[in-house]
Amino acid sequence: MAESVRVKNIGLRGVTVADTKISFIDGGEGVLIYRGYRIEELAERSSFVETAYLLLNGALPDRKQIEAFNGGIMAARRIPDFIYESMRRWPRQAQPMDVLQAVVPLLAMADAEISDETRDANVEKAVRLISRIPVLIAAWHRIRSGQDPLPPDNSLSHAGNFLWQLKGVKPDEELARDLDVCFILHADHTFNASTFACREVVSTRAHMYAGVAAGIGALSGSLHGGANAEAMKMFLEIEQEKDIAGWVRSRLDRGEKIMGMGHAVYKTTDPRGSILKEMSGRLGKKLGQEKWHDITCRVEEAALREFEKRGKTTIKPNCDFYSASVYHMMGIPIDLFTPVFAASRISGWCAHIIEEKFAEAQEKPMLYRPSTEYVGQYCGLMGCTYEPLEKRG
Repeated sequence: MAESVRVKNIGLRGVTVADTKISFIDGGEGVLIYRGYRIEELAERSSFVETAYLLLNGALPDRKQIEAFNGGIMAARRIPDFIYESMRRWPRQAQPMDVLQAVVPLLAMADAEISDETRDANVEKAVRLISRIPVLIAAWHRIRSGQDPLPPDNSLSHAGNFLWQLKGVKPDEELARDLDVCFILHADHTFNASTFACREVVSTRAHMYAGVAAGIGALSGSLHGGANAEAMKMFLEIEQEKDIAGWVRSRLDRGEKIMGMGHAVYKTTDPRGSILKEMSGRLGKKLGQEKWHDITCRVEEAALREFEKRGKTTIKPNCDFYSASVYHMMGIPIDLFTPVFAASRISGWCAHIIEEKFAEAQEKPMLYRPSTEYVGQYCGLMGCTYEPLEKRG
């Protein structure tokens, strides 16, 4: 019988629950690695589709492999008609993350290989999910706006096609490349809350779609994937604020957070944030929206000064801080920021689900089953005495 390790009330921080070959973080040095490759190099030289292949398969593809993989993604973009028919009946005011979580089981119903649990079948399921999640996000935005979903344009990149299906305007190559880089940066991040949710669910031998639905639910929280949307709301709130330093100081004095600042793992600069900060400045100049980059920088500078005064020097901007202004300048609605995060993270989720499903038996027990310490009412091993309702007054 496995020995129970008594650790509680720390959100599993510092507790190693499994091995992984997918990604690595050094929070003290600000390092993020996918399958051995630094995030900076992937962001500069790779594409999201190639990075997704790397995460799923463990190695970069050759030309034939990437052509086949990209072809599979393009071929899967057609959504079954019954899913669109169902979505058209949903309340237009529904939260996009709720819509995304609800549509994943519909994809499961449409998957002819749902019961095939071989590794190859799971990789094919992953390809379909990577392809269809951004299509469905764009489709929901158009449906709720009283428009019909647009057909995919396979002449565009993965990110470019998403922007086309979202807005009905084909993006220029530079803008599409910037979003593609954002997808790379958000593709995986070790055992974060949503990834752990995916892995925990499929450790029960549930199928991939069940794990992904759980991951979407975890990502929807404002402390996880919702942070960039909250950061953008904060920037909009202070758009006309003249004394940003005073605003930041007052917010911290009230015990409130500066959204997008601080991270559970990084104690120095988030390497993704540095790339997004440069992108935000460049996009601002390109699109004539420099004010959003300027506001973000001013909040960052003021917050860092305040944190230093308060002895909290490990609190730095994370990727959500600058992705907020980037997505806003790209014309992505704020309530779609987190779904766009999911459109990227689906690649990492699927890679982790496959790793969890096919982990060698000796590495860990199949089923996650943590322990708790009961601190409720206790009447001995026989339990409390049940009294009939009429005797309880």
